[in-house]
This record gives sequence, structure tokens and C-alpha cells, in this order.
Amino acid sequence: MDHAWLGTYVEPDVLVEVAGGRIAGVRTGVQTPPPGATALRGLTLPGLANAHSHAFHRALRATVQVGTGTFWTWRELMYQVASRLTPDSYFDLARATYAEMALAGITAVGEFHYLHHAPGGTPYANPNAMGEALIAAAGEAGIRITLLDTAYLAAGFGEPPNRHQLRFSDTTADAWAERASLLKGDDHALIGAAIHSVRAVPADQLATVAAWAEERSAPLHVHLSEQTAENDACRAAHGRTPTRLLADHGVLGPRTTGIHNTHLTEEDIALLGSSTTGTCMCPTTERDLADGIGPAVALQKAGSPLSLGSDSHAVIDLFEEARAMELNERLRTHIRGHWTAAALLRAASADGHAALGRPDAGVLEPGAPADLTTVALDSVRTAGPVPRLAAETAVFAASAADVRHTVVAGRHIVRDGRHALIEDVPGALAAAVAALHH
Repeated sequence: MDHAWLGTYVEPDVLVEVAGGRIAGVRTGVQTPPPGATALRGLTLPGLANAHSHAFHRALRATVQVGTGTFWTWRELMYQVASRLTPDSYFDLARATYAEMALAGITAVGEFHYLHHAPGGTPYANPNAMGEALIAAAGEAGIRITLLDTAYLAAGFGEPPNRHQLRFSDTTADAWAERASLLKGDDHALIGAAIHSVRAVPADQLATVAAWAEERSAPLHVHLSEQTAENDACRAAHGRTPTRLLADHGVLGPRTTGIHNTHLTEEDIALLGSSTTGTCMCPTTERDLADGIGPAVALQKAGSPLSLGSDSHAVIDLFEEARAMELNERLRTHIRGHWTAAALLRAASADGHAALGRPDAGVLEPGAPADLTTVALDSVRTAGPVPRLAAETAVFAASAADVRHTVVAGRHIVRDGRHALIEDVPGALAAAVAALHH
């Protein structure tokens, strides 16, 4: 590697030895690559972790940018796309979307998966046909997946699922757990759990989902306080905030990650931090949906680890997510420099992988998975700065288009900006999206 980011600094002339898909050794000061070595020109980072994805939202790109509205009007368009998906068309779309992630340097995705059943809510003959399609799609695209199988049982507090949401619902948390228990993980695919939101899982069933994850030491994710309307409805129904409701039902903890965590009280922040519940910020989606800017600085100071996700895939670019988290905070506070480039890269890598159930990933150290991404330092965006500032260059100037190589388990998935497994990723995306809009 011309240059490698070793957690806190950039080191030139680094040799990484790989055995069995893991890093066996890291040597610095190796100016001449040994025979047979693969040269990675640019800045090599640990593979990036996209901690929050809804793969089918990729079909909404641009179409939801017409006209005006709110999160709730956007949601109606999302439901229309969801209603058209089959296991086969979902596989095609997810495969292309995950390939786009690989091209962006992402080596692992957390797929927040709630599209379980056929239209009308009838289970498929294989009750996990949709989830298994996602796992297979990630495998063909060459990236790791944590399938966060999601309990989504209600339209709101005390409301049955609407006609669109019947596809999402297993009717009860016990029935959800029975189906989710049939999913099988491996080195490529981990199985986790998710609570869609406090409005979508009745309070007396939250503990069932939490216990399922606890028994398996699996990650547990939840959309949390993305909208003020959710907070207001929760207070009206339960006399407390969504965060307090989750705390009261045993959902918070170090394996749990709250997605968005946008509209929180000081008590909410203290509850999340003291329980070391994680926070996954999705800045490009949060700004696209006009959600607001979450209290990321306060959450981290309270003890909540930060990760990043591309969520609705308005764009797929973890450098933009990292940059946006800092720049949003600058706009809000009129102060610069809330996080170092190193801290933002950790959120995009090690802390994201930990949130997805891989605490050993996201570092260039012996024993870690050999998952790498290399960013060009000679593009029109990245040329000029001295190499020791390569981390700052990556976070504050680079984009997904600057990713040259992506390596997963020691296997080259993207080489010189081209996907090694899927020949025409733009064509695959165009075909998969077009099939859903006809």
C-alpha cells in the first residue's frame, strides 16, 4: 500500500499479509513490494461499514425529488415501490445496489429488512424468501451483510397495519420470532434483529424482540425519534418518550443501535449514553427527508458510539455521510471541528462494523478481516494535499467515485474502479429500477 490509515495516522509503504481471509501481519517501511504482492495505489482504509440500508429505496432515487412534501408524503411513494417487489426482482435490485456499495468502498451492510411477505400479507412458500434474496444478493455483489430482520406489526399506536404494511407484518412478535429463527447466518451473512419503531411494535411486544436478539448475542437496531410526530404520538399513548419506552422494556444496551436519534430530550441522550446504545446517523437521508439534525456530539459525549448509514440511498457514499455529520454540526453551532478526520473514519468503519455484529472488523490489524478500500489521491478532488493529510482529504474532499479498490476477505471485489463480479453495475441498476416503474 502506498499509504495506509492505521487508526490514528497515515503511514507510507505498508505491507498487509493475508491468510484465510484475515490479516496475518502488518509491516511498515516496506518500500519495495515483495514478489507476488498486489499494489494498492492511494490511501488504503479498512473497508467501510454501511450500518443502515433499505435496499429497495434505491429505486426511489430522483423520482422522489419531484415536487414538495414531507417524510410522510415521501413514505407513500416508497410504499408504491414496495408493493411491486417479488423475491426475484428484489434480488436483482439488491444485487445491483450492493454492487454500487462495493464500488463506494463499502465491505459490509446492515440491511434493515421488513419486506417479508407477498402483497396482502400472505407468507411465501419459503417464509424467508425475501430475506434470503438479500443475503444471496450481497454474496453475488461480494460484500458482507448483517440481515436485521425487522418486526413491523402496526401502523401506529393501537392501529392495525395499513394495506401497504400487510407485507411487513408477521401479526405478532412471537410469529416474527418464529420466522426469523429459520434464517441461517455464516461468515458472509450475520442474522440480527430490528424493531421498526415504537409506533410499529406494540409496547407489550418489544421485550420479545429484545429477548430474541439477547439469546443469540445478535445486533438489535431500531428507528428512533426520526420524526417529532412519533415523539408526540408516543407521549400521547404511553406518557413517555420513545427512548424511555425502549428503556423500560429492556431494549437499550451495547448491542442495540438507534437509527437517526434525531429529536431527543436530555434524558433520552443520558439513557442512550449510559446504556452504551449506539447511534447510527444517516445525514444524507435525514437532510433529504427534512428530518432535522440529530445531537450526535452530545450522544457521543454521553457514551453512545456513532456509526453511519446511507439509509434511503439518496446517494451511496460513506465519505459524504462522514463529512455531512461534521458539516451539519458546523451549520447548527457555528463552530468548526467537532470530530477529527480519524474519528469520522472510525464511525464509517470500526464502529459501524461493531454495530453490525463484527467488533473485530474495521481495523488494519492482525486478526481482523482482510476487508480494505483504497481511495485515489490523484483525482481532481484529492490531488494536491500532502500524503500525511490523506485522511482529511478522504473525509472532506473525496467521494465514492474516488474508490479504486475494494477487498473483502482478501478477495479483490473492485479493482481499478471496476467491479470484478458484476460487469455492468450501472446497467444492472437501470434494469432493476426500470422493472419496478413499468
